[in-house]
Amino acid sequence: MILDVQPRGAAAWLWMNRPEVRNALSDELISALETALEVVERDPSMRVLVLAGRGPAFCAGGDLAKMEKAAKMTRARSRREASRFAKLLYRMHAYPKPIVARVHGPAFAGGMGLVAASDLVVAADAAEFALPETRIGLVPAMISPYLARAMGAAQARRYMLTGERLSAPEAKRIGFVHECVPAGELDAAIDALCARLAQGGPEALARTKRLLLRVENAPLDAALAAETAAALAEARAGAEAREGIRAFLEKRKPSWQ
Repeated sequence: MILDVQPRGAAAWLWMNRPEVRNALSDELISALETALEVVERDPSMRVLVLAGRGPAFCAGGDLAKMEKAAKMTRARSRREASRFAKLLYRMHAYPKPIVARVHGPAFAGGMGLVAASDLVVAADAAEFALPETRIGLVPAMISPYLARAMGAAQARRYMLTGERLSAPEAKRIGFVHECVPAGELDAAIDALCARLAQGGPEALARTKRLLLRVENAPLDAALAAETAAALAEARAGAEAREGIRAFLEKRKPSWQ
């Protein structure tokens, strides 16, 4: 099984399962991730998605054997091949449910892109990140927009150009990783984070993710102010908000909890 999907509380854990190649991103693995995202989105009991990797690595990035074949393709076909991963990253970035990256080991190249496209990142303190593309004559192309947003343009410039390794503690210091814990505490930290995320209303979480997509890098002008006011008004008029406010006033948990 190239991707092992396991329910765990209110979260669906997606385990990339190609340990023999350090979970390199094959066409089959990308397809399995796309399918799993669709299935989890339709399941109301699964409130959070956790992306994880079996074996010693989280994900070593692209499959180099596949890349060697791609180098011999026509440019049009090579672009179509690359577009599949680009679409997966955007699907994750715009996904209506929170995605947590569980990084227990190396997350290199495209693997670091999967992390950057997630909403929250919890890493073991021994985990490492790297963007070695330039060292083999490639560019970290599809992952670049997510890296720039997740770690800031200045830090992305450094690690994309140098290819040097980034430790998990340093990644936390610069804001790329949200929590950095000992390996033995990794799953407990993620379970606690998933429980906190599941306290939010499903529609409120989806609306918030859509709002973040809209306001990222948007100019602070009157149009944006009006749009954000409209977003709150729309949410406030919904059944979920009415239930949440009633539950707060009645000192009980809302229905989705």
